[in-house]
Amino acid sequence: MITYEYKFRVAYSDTDRMGTVHHSNYAKYYERARWELLRNIGVPYKTIEDAGIMCPVISMKLKFVKTTKYDELLTVKTILKAIKGVRIWFTYELYNEKDELINEAETELAFVGLNNWKPCLPPSFLLQVIKKNQNDITTK
Repeated sequence: MITYEYKFRVAYSDTDRMGTVHHSNYAKYYERARWELLRNIGVPYKTIEDAGIMCPVISMKLKFVKTTKYDELLTVKTILKAIKGVRIWFTYELYNEKDELINEAETELAFVGLNNWKPCLPPSFLLQVIKKNQNDITTK
């Protein structure tokens, strides 16, 4: 596994009338955290797109544990869980300033051609960097 922690503050515009983060924002938070993990290991998402490949989310599972509010400093612990064939999996744990778990999630993404949207294998440079950064991730 490859793990990365991403910190950010909740924006006022992310909250709803109840004063809590609206559920739709979690997908946005996890997308940022996922791409920051890749950037951290040396593969900004733009380099994947420049190679003619996109990574649409094909499955997302969220579990809401606690609420959070405007201006709270949050930490997303992102784990690149596995990569197999044309798919890649990430898990996420979102913590508040008190280090309390407030949300858990998992996403599954597919590698597809930029122009044809057909499933394709991940670029070799991504696989090489993943193997370099962690030996026990599932790669096939």
